[in-house]
Amino acid sequence: MRAFTSSLTRLPARHAIPRSTIALATSRSMLVTPSPIMKLSVRGYADEAKSSEKEVKKDEEDANLTEEQKQIKDLQTKLDVKTTEATELKDRLLRAVADFRNLQEVTKKDVKKAKDFALQKFAKDLLESVDNFGHALGAFKEEDLKKSKEISDLYTGVEMTKNVFENTLRKHGIEKLDPMGEQFDPNKHEATFELAQKDKEPGTVFHVQQLGYTLNDRVIRPAKVGIVKLEDK
Repeated sequence: MRAFTSSLTRLPARHAIPRSTIALATSRSMLVTPSPIMKLSVRGYADEAKSSEKEVKKDEEDANLTEEQKQIKDLQTKLDVKTTEATELKDRLLRAVADFRNLQEVTKKDVKKAKDFALQKFAKDLLESVDNFGHALGAFKEEDLKKSKEISDLYTGVEMTKNVFENTLRKHGIEKLDPMGEQFDPNKHEATFELAQKDKEPGTVFHVQQLGYTLNDRVIRPAKVGIVKLEDK
């Protein structure tokens, strides 16, 4: 027995660390490096303590106030609430006014657009009548006008009717498009043929087969034209 005891005493120190020593070291390491959960808990307790201190301080201040001061404080609180509500209502009112004005502008533009182009289909139908008046006037021969007064009066009547039609169209924003001598524009003109011309620049309109028309600066019928092309080499 004594031999066994003596052999235990001869063991190195690293083989005989007490469990109490290990527990003490673990507890110290936990105190030195706290976990995130512990940190959050500590912060939460600190915030609760601060809020509790504020409430206690507020209660103490309220207890020291006179009855008149308490009434004034209550009225001030109500005033602050009403001021906040009034600010919010004013902001909503300004937004509503802005939205209404935008709606007015959009509606105004839509009404103007509908008014400007409501006659487009009707105008296109009238243009054929104006074209027919032009064809009728072109059928008269100058020598016939000089020989017969009746033919001359008929020519004058057709011409006056044609002018009345054109003036009526002009009052409603329909303008004639006569591009003679202008550069060809695919947005306004429709080329029906091309012909080389020595004395004219290529791309120039040298013949108008049919007049075009615009409605409030919008092309409702392009002019049918002949344009100059480059000479063949």
